[in-house]
Amino acid sequence: GENFSNAENIVKTNPKFEQYSSEEIESEISSYKLENSYIGIMGRGIEPVIEPLGYDWKIGIALISSFAAREVFVGTLATIYSVGDSENEETIKNKMASEIHPETGKKIFDVPTGVSLLLFYAFAMQCASTLAITKKETNSWKWPLIQLLFMSGLAYVVALFAYQILK
Repeated sequence: GENFSNAENIVKTNPKFEQYSSEEIESEISSYKLENSYIGIMGRGIEPVIEPLGYDWKIGIALISSFAAREVFVGTLATIYSVGDSENEETIKNKMASEIHPETGKKIFDVPTGVSLLLFYAFAMQCASTLAITKKETNSWKWPLIQLLFMSGLAYVVALFAYQILK
């Protein structure tokens, strides 16, 4: 919307960025666009629900996109953490390792979050195609919805317990 199309003006007029180099400003513009894109807004929207699991809105974006296929999770995070830094030699792994939650001041990708993510994906619904096949095989929406709700709920609870115990 409005914020996305005016990202460059919004970032460049912010006094906070006056001392930034042109590369840093471009990186900030890219980050701002990501945060204000439709998927960024969706990630922010689910953040209150996934925050108790140790996840931020960027992980939320990856969770949403991984519903198409689980392996998309890694590619999505790689894309998010490389936005605006194609010439920067810092690896994505290092960027993720140094990512700090703005409110808590703690690292986002720590052991409790990693274990929580692993357990979430161990129990969560595989992907949208699994639901489609179940629907086709049963000729009903009953079992796909039961699968989705039960497996998502179980994944959430297990990931929540793991994160809360380990943090």
